[in-house]
Amino acid sequence: MKYRVFVDGNAGTTGLQIGERLSLRQDIEVLTIKNELRKDIDERRRLLNGADVAFLCLPDDAARESASLVTNPNTIVIDASTAHRTLPDWTYGLPELSIQQREQITRSRRIAVPGCHATGFVLLVRPLVDAGLLSPDYPLTCHSITGYSGGGHKLIDAYHAGQGAGMGMEAARHYALSLQHKHLPEMRLHGGLARTPLFTPIIGNFERGMAVAIPLHLDTLAQKTDLASLQSLYAARYGQSRFVKVMPLGEASLPEAGYFDPTACNGSNRAEIFVYGNTDQALLICRLDNLGKGASGAALQCMNIALGLDEAAGL
Repeated sequence: MKYRVFVDGNAGTTGLQIGERLSLRQDIEVLTIKNELRKDIDERRRLLNGADVAFLCLPDDAARESASLVTNPNTIVIDASTAHRTLPDWTYGLPELSIQQREQITRSRRIAVPGCHATGFVLLVRPLVDAGLLSPDYPLTCHSITGYSGGGHKLIDAYHAGQGAGMGMEAARHYALSLQHKHLPEMRLHGGLARTPLFTPIIGNFERGMAVAIPLHLDTLAQKTDLASLQSLYAARYGQSRFVKVMPLGEASLPEAGYFDPTACNGSNRAEIFVYGNTDQALLICRLDNLGKGASGAALQCMNIALGLDEAAGL
């Protein structure tokens, strides 16, 4: 059996990545729209409702419009935008969020793919909240460095040309300086938090890859713990996961030079969890490909689960 799949927004970074992966699969028939009809609402409605799975790789407002066009109760809509990630009638597309989340994705017809920064943050924070180590009102700080591909075609072109927003690209640069990044609502909700974290994203001079980092004072946690206990907690939480890997404790997982590489998961749907620090402080890091587990890979993982296929098919 072949599943019919339509990618609405197939010219964007995430849409292109999804399309490339789908083109290699024998169990998928990709529905295409003629270039001159990409903004034709009737043609888009026809394709969306004729698909078994419809991916929305669009800006938020356009994603809301496309979702509203789907009236076929059998069409699974998987939205890669920010538009639906905190809505109760959409399922958050992070299978590793909880024991029940994978089953919810299996039953759902509306799935919101997590943001890239949010994926790393939630994978680090939610187990600590669930275990009672972090209280929901804990004043968390998070730093996240990402490749410039997360900014889409315009930023990619600017970096390649060294012009406009790409000027000064030899240095890593903070952004979202008002501390109001669009991933914050889902980070708070799905992290199980009552207080919005202080989040400082950083863009680096590399195309893809990211490292989401959370520092903690161990004596401020709700229960006495140490680095080994934190690593064991993650290992127990993600031990059966196909795509979340808990790395050896501390220096055992660092390269010889001692510098952390945010690009080492590139080209994969893998997220890696690291625990560093000392007897007083911990540094928790999640490494992933912002275009893989942080976008297109996560979307395809959700599709596989929702269709009852091997979760790793095509990944």
